[in-house]
Amino acid sequence: MLFRGWEETVDRPWPDVATVADHLGVPHLVVTRHALVRQVLADPVTFRPDNALDAVTPLPVAALRVLAGHRFRLPPTLANNSGASHPEIRAIVADALHPDRVAAQRPWLTGLVRRRVAGLTAALDAGEPADLYADLAADLPLLVLARLVELPDAPVGAVKDFARAALELFWAPLDADRQLALAAQVGRFHTVLRDFAATGGGLAARLRSAGHSPDVVVGALFFLLVAGQETTSQFLTLLLHRLTAEPAVRAGLRAGTVDVADVVEEGLRLEPPIVTWRRVAAVDTTLGGTAVPAGRSVVLWLARAGRDPAVVPAPAEFRPGQRGSRRHLAFGAGAHRCVGAQLARLEAAVVVAEAAPLLDGVTVLRPPWCPDNLTFRMPDAFVIQRAAAVTAKPVEAAGAEPVEATGAGSVEAAAGGPAEAAAAGAVAGT
Repeated sequence: MLFRGWEETVDRPWPDVATVADHLGVPHLVVTRHALVRQVLADPVTFRPDNALDAVTPLPVAALRVLAGHRFRLPPTLANNSGASHPEIRAIVADALHPDRVAAQRPWLTGLVRRRVAGLTAALDAGEPADLYADLAADLPLLVLARLVELPDAPVGAVKDFARAALELFWAPLDADRQLALAAQVGRFHTVLRDFAATGGGLAARLRSAGHSPDVVVGALFFLLVAGQETTSQFLTLLLHRLTAEPAVRAGLRAGTVDVADVVEEGLRLEPPIVTWRRVAAVDTTLGGTAVPAGRSVVLWLARAGRDPAVVPAPAEFRPGQRGSRRHLAFGAGAHRCVGAQLARLEAAVVVAEAAPLLDGVTVLRPPWCPDNLTFRMPDAFVIQRAAAVTAKPVEAAGAEPVEATGAGSVEAAAGGPAEAAAAGAVAGT
């Protein structure tokens, strides 16, 4: 369950609190009940966030040496910061992602999505398959983020590869060889971030002027690039896939009887890209009548909490607007609630409004496949084709062995035309 927390186990009966061992035999306290998950998130004194970025598979000496060679460090900044510096760092980042600034991106984002949807529609009309991850969702949140936060001048593909490598290195069950390869990849881009943190403008400059160390500036940028855009591209892919199986919802969107915002919230409840989050018990305590010793890892099963029948009347059904739908914990809660929640909601709303018609009359050739991971879904592709055009030998049938996505997240995959190619060539300047 720990590394496949979005599969059928999420709908099975579970105790409110359960002890589950990971791949190394380390026990974790898994919390499934909405009220208890929220209680933990709202109490950073008893349940500290210090372990939020700890590697699920402890890094071997060889991988640590590789990271040290790149001067890799992740001090407490945002998600893993329980100290006095957290409110100020968070406030600076929140200002960069202020709701007014986010809302101002809607016209630009809508135009970009419409151009991409037009290209995808033409491909589908021609009987060709279309990958809604690679050609629509993969780089979209990064391009929006770069309009709000000054980022290093790096190719979009390099940033996406770094972000996915980091999610795997710190949250996946891995062998030593894979850890070594990922450490080299993450370390190389960390050097780019370190150089930018020393001289970059925008958010980096504001953090420096507030007196924060270069390590803190790098840590904030690291978390933004990993959690601030990669999770949203995952959610867009998962939500569009979910909507292929919800014709009544799509019909309601067409008729105007189903609200786009309600679709987004129900998607966050049922298809959250972040399925778990961690805390560590600071003291001996109890949770839901279960004893929790100090130092015990607490895994908050966010995906399960969204399906709590005490919160929603139809927990396993996609019913936009149902009572309790917006009480999901996809963005967390408390002092560490996702600072980019409004940005993610805007991006999802635009994509649903513009791209949902693509899903009418299609067959899913390649559903999103997600690798083992404690916290993140990380879909690799989502390929559809007009039903009439599907031959007896599709690109890859649903349920077939997963293949590696060869172009997802690359500059080439992100660019759907000349205007987008200019925007997608590098992160800076978008």
